[in-house]
Amino acid sequence: MNEETCAPAGVALGETGFGYTLSLIGGKYKMLILYALAANKVLRHNELKRHLGGIAFKTLSVVLKELEADALIVRKEYPQVPPKVEYFLSTKGASLIPVLNTLCEWGERHQAT
Repeated sequence: MNEETCAPAGVALGETGFGYTLSLIGGKYKMLILYALAANKVLRHNELKRHLGGIAFKTLSVVLKELEADALIVRKEYPQVPPKVEYFLSTKGASLIPVLNTLCEWGERHQAT
């Protein structure tokens, strides 16, 4: 059986589409942040922290910077005192939601087995 795969033998995983996608969404919180933003459209830092529960302030800041650097989320800062910063999905980030939904559906089908 010769099925095409996104991670073919002999090719470094990081050089595949699969590896690239995992580099963007891997980690403990990235997918959860993307889902929270998909569900709520726009969230501020503390609102995201409440959605994620036990995440440390610094950890959330680091993950948000990574997601922004990867162009999956947009950070909008308003020039006011105190500063107001909002986060929302970019077009690229929104395009990942169907992929994450597929992962979720797979988990729900196989979790009980």
